[in-house]
Amino acid sequence: MATAEAFYLPGPDGRFTATALTRGPWSPDAQHAGPPAALLGRAVERFAAEQRPGARVVRMTFEILRPVPLAEVAVAVRAAEAGRNVGRVEAELRLVDGRVAMRATALLMRAEDGSAPGVDQPLPCPGPHEAPEGSFPVRWDEGYHTAVEVRFVAGSFTERGPATCWFRPRYPLVAGEPASSLCRTLIAADSGNGISGELDMSRYRYTNADLTVHLRRPPVGDWIGLSSRTTLDPAGIGLADTLLLDEKSTIGRAAQTLFVTPAPAAPSS
Repeated sequence: MATAEAFYLPGPDGRFTATALTRGPWSPDAQHAGPPAALLGRAVERFAAEQRPGARVVRMTFEILRPVPLAEVAVAVRAAEAGRNVGRVEAELRLVDGRVAMRATALLMRAEDGSAPGVDQPLPCPGPHEAPEGSFPVRWDEGYHTAVEVRFVAGSFTERGPATCWFRPRYPLVAGEPASSLCRTLIAADSGNGISGELDMSRYRYTNADLTVHLRRPPVGDWIGLSSRTTLDPAGIGLADTLLLDEKSTIGRAAQTLFVTPAPAAPSS
């Protein structure tokens, strides 16, 4: 049973306290990048609602500059460029010592229903209700792996190669408020490299230094699907490419640049 009610507890002046539900797979002291990315997405959406009514977030690019500890973080957002149909917004996630841990750039686009005929791509896989519930191969008791429900329709965390998996957060992003469709997407989208790993997690770490998410439309429903594939270069650089889905159809694409290193040797007994 989780001891926290949400990924973050809100505080004053754009500050948030991370709970244990944000804990990632690589260290018990660091957050999974999905929740802080969603926290930045939340700030961008709120800024856009005030400054550019009717605009939609169609792309967000995140640079992950350093691990985000399980501690208080501060979020700041500002307009970068503004045009009639397209605008750009920047956001930062800062640590208590003032250092920037994550930086995001969002592209906003004016959206009007009926402006163009729709062209859709059908769902390329079974939906979440046709797949069994899965689990994460993580050692600690509480974290992202317990806060998000996963259902694989192809592959698994322990099976190397391409995979397709449905994600659904079990908890709100911020206590006391429902997560938006963009935030639910960002909570899941950073897991593309995790489900499609080509290397043994006990021997290698393949952490991502960035994440770019393109969305042609907001997802419908609670489930976000990831259909992911990872490719690697012998120099230790990789790319995880992910098709983003909801229960209706394809909604966008995500990409992560991976930094691949041998895992630290386990301490001898």
